[in-house]
Amino acid sequence: MRFDCRRLFARPRTLGQRGEAVAARFLKKKGYKILARSYRTAIGELDLVAVDPNDVRGSTIIFAEVKTRKGTRAGYPEEAVDRRKQHKLSQLAEHYRAVHNVEAYPARFDVIAVEWPEQHKRPRVTHFPDAFDASLGDVMDG
Repeated sequence: MRFDCRRLFARPRTLGQRGEAVAARFLKKKGYKILARSYRTAIGELDLVAVDPNDVRGSTIIFAEVKTRKGTRAGYPEEAVDRRKQHKLSQLAEHYRAVHNVEAYPARFDVIAVEWPEQHKRPRVTHFPDAFDASLGDVMDG
């Protein structure tokens, strides 16, 4: 079987996959190191796991939820990260931290909203650092 290098450069197929790729590039440009993309477990998936070396608490592990929408007709993308989703993300993060033995490092939850109307070539990316506190279930301020 021959390796097809075109797969490396193929664009992600779904809107969500394209949004996650845009969000990963966005974070990299800000100096973040991406540790995992689409980290799957039996209970769900973490979109992006990264390290923010610029966080005042030290090398903070970021669990970023990416929400991509073509428009705001059904609401803003970040509004889809409700309390139920926050709870699930906190469970997934605890799993990741235990499996990778990084429980001693500070962690935070970010939301990255990607708005990508069909008529635009480039999306608009809005980053909500420290969007919610998983231990309290606080709703992000925006």
